Amino acid sequence: MQETHIASAFDRDLEMIQAQIMKMGGLVEEAIIDAATSLETRDADLAETVRRRDKVIDNLELQINEEAARVIALRAPTARDLRLILSVIKISANLERIGDYAKNMAKRTGVLAGLAPVDESISALRRMAREVERMLKDALDSYIQHDVDLAAEIILRDRDVDQMYNALFRELLTFMLEDPRSITSCMHLHFIAKNTERMGDHVTSIAEQVIYLVTGEMPDEARPKGDRTSTDAGLIP
Repeated sequence: MQETHIASAFDRDLEMIQAQIMKMGGLVEEAIIDAATSLETRDADLAETVRRRDKVIDNLELQINEEAARVIALRAPTARDLRLILSVIKISANLERIGDYAKNMAKRTGVLAGLAPVDESISALRRMAREVERMLKDALDSYIQHDVDLAAEIILRDRDVDQMYNALFRELLTFMLEDPRSITSCMHLHFIAKNTERMGDHVTSIAEQVIYLVTGEMPDEARPKGDRTSTDAGLIP
């Protein structure tokens, strides 16, 4: 009876941690979309909301880490359960970083609102952010469902985000070369684009943690990276 009681208490602990992860993931999804929307619509109030909500995301990461440490200390989890707890810690860290990038995007809304718009690039950024948000939603689904195939698909989809970033990088360079007055706006937009590309990398890390959780091993193959802006001289017009 005592062992059954301990096991049920442990299961409740794990369920609570996973519920916190899903809550955190939902807030991060919302932050990505709202940050992109605030940029596109120049909505300073929405941008401020994104920045303010980031504190909630940060606090959730702290709560998850504290609860995970408590469970490890008190419950002496088996190998599989320990993998779950370690994966939760790493997933929450990736979610926190994605939230930070969304906050950084929102911070630039006020600055860009006072500059000449670069409409085509902002629309491209919105599409890029939307794709990252879809990837994150699927990554969280793969975590809950222990779906290795979906997680592997997300890793491959990160290349699409990289290619979107490369195209936007070229476009911003062209704008700056053709109209030096656009340099300030384009530099801010490039910063946002790079942050969005990094969001995709962190989503990919979440998908890798799902594979580790289910199989006990990290993916063997190197990530297919499509961001070549720092190595490919051919990207410079």
